[in-house]
Amino acid sequence: MKVGLFIPCYVNAIFPEVGVACYKLLDSLGVEVDYPLDQTCCGQPMANAGFEDEAIPLAKQFEKLFDKYEYIVAPSASCAVFVKENYPKILSKEDHLCQTSGKIYDICEFLHDILKVDKVPGKFPHKVSVHNSCHGVRELHLSSASELMEPRYSKIKDLLSLVEGIEVLEPEKVDECCGFGGMFAIEEPAVSVCMGQDKVKNHMNTGAEYITGADNSCLMHMQGVVNREKLPIKFIHVVQILAAGL
Repeated sequence: MKVGLFIPCYVNAIFPEVGVACYKLLDSLGVEVDYPLDQTCCGQPMANAGFEDEAIPLAKQFEKLFDKYEYIVAPSASCAVFVKENYPKILSKEDHLCQTSGKIYDICEFLHDILKVDKVPGKFPHKVSVHNSCHGVRELHLSSASELMEPRYSKIKDLLSLVEGIEVLEPEKVDECCGFGGMFAIEEPAVSVCMGQDKVKNHMNTGAEYITGADNSCLMHMQGVVNREKLPIKFIHVVQILAAGL
């Protein structure tokens, strides 16, 4: 099995340790991992801002780099789902049949659904509160949506339960948005900050030491609230916990 590792631009620039953890974990599980050096932004910021055509060259570059892989894996639910759901429509504008949308997986989705891991190497003797990002819940189905009458599940919690020493918690209003929302945080900053403050409060009420999730964008937004208000809680991506000790 050969996997193309897609590290979104903001992860590469701000959270490179998450990309390293992805590589180490996949490698430890026997996956052949390749990292195309010419990869760039997937184009989500342009499309979300109303400039969808500006994302076309980036989508074509992505296709060129990642088409050869059996699977494409990314540590970002929002970027993975942008490729999965939006690329076919974007590329159809130039009569290009998308080849990558059916191959891309968020790292948690890939570990849970494709590799079906039942053991991870790490130990993490801490209390963590799981943040369910909007993209992760409603588009990638990493967990059930709490407002719907459907059986409860969480792929992230399933994976974290494999880690020795961890205590996994969830906040009140488990699926409520943190307020980031990409362009929403830019266009409605006051509302975005208030939503972030509410979400951080709910996470802290669990007694957790860390907030974790599959989207560094959400974690980054909440960390901004925590840093400004000097609150005693830390942040860590799910894959860093799963790869602890490697």
